[in-house]
Amino acid sequence: MKKKYCLLLALFCLSLSAWAENQWDHVTMRNEVRIGWGDQLFESLIWHNPTTIPTTMPESMTYLTHENYRYNQHLWAEYQWRFCCWFSLGAMVDVSEVGWDNVVRNGKGVELSYDPNHFFYNTIIMPTMRFTYYHHPYVNLYSGMGFGMDINGGTEKNGEGHKTDVGMAMSVTLIGVSANYSRWFMTVDIGGMTALKDANTIFLACSRIFNVGIGARF
Repeated sequence: MKKKYCLLLALFCLSLSAWAENQWDHVTMRNEVRIGWGDQLFESLIWHNPTTIPTTMPESMTYLTHENYRYNQHLWAEYQWRFCCWFSLGAMVDVSEVGWDNVVRNGKGVELSYDPNHFFYNTIIMPTMRFTYYHHPYVNLYSGMGFGMDINGGTEKNGEGHKTDVGMAMSVTLIGVSANYSRWFMTVDIGGMTALKDANTIFLACSRIFNVGIGARF
């Protein structure tokens, strides 16, 4: 009986090895590069133009408002090396920016001066991994994640008087779809990106929920 079990186990291992070898051989282009765009939904919800401008205060009073916010969205580039048809490792760089005008008004709401040169940016560098659970010459379905660092900077100073700060970053792809044509492909990802220094200093939260990208394999 033991010999029978050992024989079945050996056959199973051989078949698993043959399957893995076939899957490995199926990947003919292991290098993958892509560039893409992602949304700034979180930023547009948190930083936005004032809904009303006070006009009933004494004219001699002045106050500062942040107006005309500009969201430059996420621009990113990624490299992946495919170990096999279902797993790959790589690295990604992501850059996003938000700009605005500092406007000084008097108590009647009249604009006295403005400075358009205010902004903050986030530059994220992180290793990434991807798990492809459906592999086809024309369509791939996958999920992934990444952990790395975020460099936050701009024209404003933090509580310590620095214009540049560093924190940790995390990215999650809940579901991604790749449409393939030869070595070229286009992707659509749904997930999120977060970057923070601590619980009180959050640079990004649930940003880059929707991504589109184009790339090539070689």
